[in-house]
Amino acid sequence: MFHAAKALMHIQQRHGYFPRIVGKGDNARRLADLLLRMRKELDAEEGSGLADPSSRGLLPSASTESLIIVDREVDFGTGLLTQLTYEGLIDETVGIKYNQADLDTTIVGPAATAQTHESSKPTQTSKQGQKRKVQLDSSDQLFSQLRDANFAIVGDILNRVARRLENDYETRHAAKTTSELREFVNKLPGYQQEHQSLRVHTNLAEDIMKHTRSGMFRTILEIQQNHAAGSDPTYQHEAIEELIARNVPLKTILRLLCLESCMFGGLRPKDLENFKKQVLQAYGHQHLLTFCALEKMELLQPRSSATTMLIPTAGSQTGTKTNYSYLRKNLRLVIEEVSEKEPTDISYVYSGFAPLSVRLVQCVLQKQYLYHLIKGGSAPASLGTASSISPGWLGFEDVVKSARGATFSIVQKGDDKAVRARQTLSGNTSIKTVFVFFLGGITFTEIAALRFVASQEAPRRKIIICTTGILSGDRMMDAAITTGNFAKTG
Repeated sequence: MFHAAKALMHIQQRHGYFPRIVGKGDNARRLADLLLRMRKELDAEEGSGLADPSSRGLLPSASTESLIIVDREVDFGTGLLTQLTYEGLIDETVGIKYNQADLDTTIVGPAATAQTHESSKPTQTSKQGQKRKVQLDSSDQLFSQLRDANFAIVGDILNRVARRLENDYETRHAAKTTSELREFVNKLPGYQQEHQSLRVHTNLAEDIMKHTRSGMFRTILEIQQNHAAGSDPTYQHEAIEELIARNVPLKTILRLLCLESCMFGGLRPKDLENFKKQVLQAYGHQHLLTFCALEKMELLQPRSSATTMLIPTAGSQTGTKTNYSYLRKNLRLVIEEVSEKEPTDISYVYSGFAPLSVRLVQCVLQKQYLYHLIKGGSAPASLGTASSISPGWLGFEDVVKSARGATFSIVQKGDDKAVRARQTLSGNTSIKTVFVFFLGGITFTEIAALRFVASQEAPRRKIIICTTGILSGDRMMDAAITTGNFAKTG
């Protein structure tokens, strides 16, 4: 947490203090307190003349609107769901590290070389088991179009790009003059690069599709979506028991059990004991330590435990678990009719379920939109500037209390005369920057949802996403298994 605070303090030293720090979660509150303490220490150093000259006279930033901190513990449930965006599914099936994925050369071909339109077939040097690093970032224009799309429409996007590229190549036959032919030749390297990218992503999408069309994947996804929708979880237990009997990877089973625990405030004690017995018999008794690790991480617990009481809807803080049942209704986390092709809400990223973590960000930035959505209406024609009229959590204080942890909105002020002087000199910047910081990790699908919010807010504000790490449900389970194994050997 200290490193996160140090990074945020560095941003403040470059751009000025965050005028407002808004957050949700106990760890988020600790991070905010650490930032405030660092500011006091810097002010004290400045008063004594010991501060770095570049840090002196810091005021609330004129270009920054606020810092929003979201604690991962507030919404473990979203992190456990299978990601359904293109980039998210690549991370789920292959894994992404430092914006790169190690892909089999039989899928994406050998090391990238310029290929003409006609010689688009993979070379014969591709062998099973050989890996090639593929860069997955905005330098690839096609990936930029695909990364945040729900996987259901990726095929349509690829087909549309392929047809356009085919038409672009056909323009060479229409070239009648030397200048027209020269223009085509100048564009040829770009066409070849785009064609190479199209081949890589088409093959990769086809490989992922083999996974998503399997009966196993559909069963797992159905269980997850029923949990997300709030259906009685006991109806899913038979399907989970069948998955255990079919010896699916342990991480998959633990992920489903933890999802139920997070979404419903724990499992019934007898159900939890039954699943423990089945898992230990199927995967080994050493995983008793894995269950202990999951319990310490508060991912898998009995419902009767005092530590897993849901926060009451009245807003009392006697409970410690996020009340998804209440928030599902009062923040419209489930949208039954969602369009993946032309999305109007962030719920498209999970095919009908809006990540709670990003809904909380919308409670700060898109109040007017949420008011209409909760009342059952459609999105307003203009989102307006409701958040500037009612800053922080104002208007949603009672609702967000049903999510785990502290709720806070802190205003950082400077000397009034200095602030007014700075505003006069710098003017009133129309486009403000909002920093959204996920403490404890974020999934690629949540990033896609935040980018969707950013696209809606583009005329008024710019959103910068910060995090302590990239997360997935499998990584969360790996941490528990590793912790359990370490406890056994240590």
